[in-house]
Amino acid sequence: MAKTQQKGKEQQKQTGSKGSDRLVSGEAVSALVQELIGRTGFRGEITQVKSLVEEGKDKGRAMRRNVKGPVRIGDFLMLRETEIEARKIKSKVSKGAYT
Repeated sequence: MAKTQQKGKEQQKQTGSKGSDRLVSGEAVSALVQELIGRTGFRGEITQVKSLVEEGKDKGRAMRRNVKGPVRIGDFLMLRETEIEARKIKSKVSKGAYT
């Protein structure tokens, strides 16, 4: 009886975190970059953009996302999930000067 209980616990551990089942599906959703909001990250290596989801259950939703690497208006992003939105950038510091 103890062995069957252990097998059940092992199977539960393998399922992962509660949101991982959505990410494992392998389906990416395209989103069009509409606006560049600003730079964020410790060294400014992340660009925050406003993008419009073009497919999936959230089709037509405009959302903020953080993007690492070069990005321009009109580019397409392939999103693994569309439920989580990036937080707004708090300070408006640009090149060391407060605005």
